[in-house]
Amino acid sequence: MKITVIGTGYVGLVTGTCFAEKNHHVVCVDIDDEKVKKLRSGEITIYEPGLEAYFLKNIQEGRLSFTTNLHEGIQHGEIIFLALPTPSGEDGSADLSYVLNCAKEIGKILDSYKVIVNKSTVPVGTAERVKKAISENCTIAFDVVSNPEFLREGSAVKDFMYPDRVVIGSSSEKASNMMKELYLPFVKSEDHILIGDEKSSEMTKYAANAYLSARLTFMNEIANLCEKVGANVDIVRLGMGMDDRIGPKFLFPGIGFGGSCFPKDIRALVKTADDNDYTFKILNSVIEVNESQKVILVDRIKHYLGANLTNKRICIWGLAFKPNTDDIRQASSIRMIETLLPEGVDVVAYDPVANEHVRKIFGDKIEFANSASSAAQNAEVLVIATEWDEFRNFPIENLAQIMKNKVVFDGRNIYSLNKMAEAGFYYESIGRPTIGK
Repeated sequence: MKITVIGTGYVGLVTGTCFAEKNHHVVCVDIDDEKVKKLRSGEITIYEPGLEAYFLKNIQEGRLSFTTNLHEGIQHGEIIFLALPTPSGEDGSADLSYVLNCAKEIGKILDSYKVIVNKSTVPVGTAERVKKAISENCTIAFDVVSNPEFLREGSAVKDFMYPDRVVIGSSSEKASNMMKELYLPFVKSEDHILIGDEKSSEMTKYAANAYLSARLTFMNEIANLCEKVGANVDIVRLGMGMDDRIGPKFLFPGIGFGGSCFPKDIRALVKTADDNDYTFKILNSVIEVNESQKVILVDRIKHYLGANLTNKRICIWGLAFKPNTDDIRQASSIRMIETLLPEGVDVVAYDPVANEHVRKIFGDKIEFANSASSAAQNAEVLVIATEWDEFRNFPIENLAQIMKNKVVFDGRNIYSLNKMAEAGFYYESIGRPTIGK
C-alpha cells in the first residue's frame, strides 16, 4: 500500500519506518525543514534500539521518504496516519490544535477517497472532531479511524513489528477492511486485531495506560509500607506475581514513572472524567503519589547526610525516564535535580544517551560526566535513577574504590542486598531493608 505518516516524532518515525519494512511505500511529512533534511540524509532524529537499521535500509531501497510538502503527502497515501503532538495543557487536557489544524488542511487537499487514521493518543470523541474539521473544506468521501499506538520506548520496534494486539476503531466497513489488510502481516492471527467503534478504541489506550500507572503506583505504596513494617518488597512482588490472576509484570517498585505517555494520558483521562461530571478518585491519587515518589530519595539523603547539603558531591546515574531511550520527559531524575540544587548540592550526572537533553535544561548548573566511572569519582552519595544495564553490571568492588563514601541510594533496586553488604556499602533502596545501618 501507499502510506503517509504526518509527523516524524517518536510515534511517527517508528510507524513510518516499520510500515516501510513490510514493503509499503511510505512518505513521512513534517513541517520542520531542518529535521526533514536530516532524515533525508540518513540521520535518525530519535534514539530507539533497532530503528536505525530499518530506517537506513528502507531509505536506501526507496520505500521510505520525507517531505515538508503536505500536499505531496496527501496525494501519495491511500491511508494517512496522523502522528502529531497532543501535549498536556495546565488543566491536563490534551491539546488537539496540531491534529485539528492538520485535519482542516487535509480537507482542502483531498481529491479522492482516503482513510485518515488518528495514531496519536487522543481523547474520546477526537475522531468525530477530526471528521468535522476535514468536512469543513471537503466534499470528497473519506473515513476517519482510531488506531492507538501501544509502543513502549526502548522496545518500540519490536512492539510495532510483533504487536500483541491491534485496536481499530471504525464505523466504516471499507476502512476497517483496509486497516485489517494493512496489519495482518504483523500479527500471528486475525484474532489479534480488535475492531470496534471509534470512541471505544480511543478509550482503550487511555484505560490501558491508566491501569498500568495505577499498578506501578500501588507497588510503590506497598514498597513504602514494607519499609515501615520491615518486610522485603522483592519477596512480596514475587509472591503476588505467582498468582495467575495478577502475573509478574509491572510489579517493580521505584521512584515513580515518567515519559511521554503515562503522566500525560492519566491527566487527560482525569480531565475527560471531570468534563463528564465524574471524579476519577483512583487516578487523582495515582498522580499525587507518583509526584511524591519521584523525590522520595531526597529526604532520605538529607536524613543521612544532615540538613546542610551545601557542596556535597552527589552523583546521579541515569537521566532518561527509563533505560534504552533518551526521553527525559517527566523523568524522576529531573525532579530530583530540581530539588537538590537549591540545597547547594554539587550534582554530577551521567546517562548513556540523555546527557545533552538534560544539559539544555540545567546548563552549567550541574556537571555532566562521560562515563559512569568518572561520574562516581569522589562522590559522597550515588543515586541510581534509571536502571540501565551499564549500571547493573558495574563492578561493585570498583564502585567502592572510586567513591569518597560508600553510600548508594538506589531508586530502581538494581543491586543485591547481600553483595552491597559484603562490599561494606550503606545502601538504601525501595521497599527493601537498609544495608549498613
